[in-house]
Formats: sequence, structure tokens, C-alpha cells
Amino acid sequence: MGKQRQAAQVRQGKSFKGRQFAAEVILWAVHWYLMFPVSYRDLELMLLDRGVEVDHTTIFRWIQA
Repeated sequence: MGKQRQAAQVRQGKSFKGRQFAAEVILWAVHWYLMFPVSYRDLELMLLDRGVEVDHTTIFRWIQA
């Protein structure tokens, strides 16, 4: 359990460094994908409705990371 916490802390420090989008946008997409049965293309449309233009493949990469 300690190893998982260490890994999470390391990721938080550099998770969003060098990303084109704000951390908040990335977290929205990841949260929605994990919470609801929604596709990457649906997430793309949901973010577009909120004024964020992002491709579904980018969302896929966020989820994988």
C-alpha cells in the first residue's frame, strides 16, 4: 500500500507538466470517463459544449496516462 501512495505522489508532481490543456480540463475528462459509461467521442462533444476543443485521441492518451 505504501508503494501505491508513493507512485501517486510522484505522478501528481509531474502529471500535467508540458500538457497543452489545463489540469482541470484533463481531470474533468478522466473523471467523467471513469464515472460514467461514455465514449471518447462523447467526451469530446461534452468538452466542446463547455468551450474546450480537444480530439478524442488526446482524451484516450489522458486516460492511458
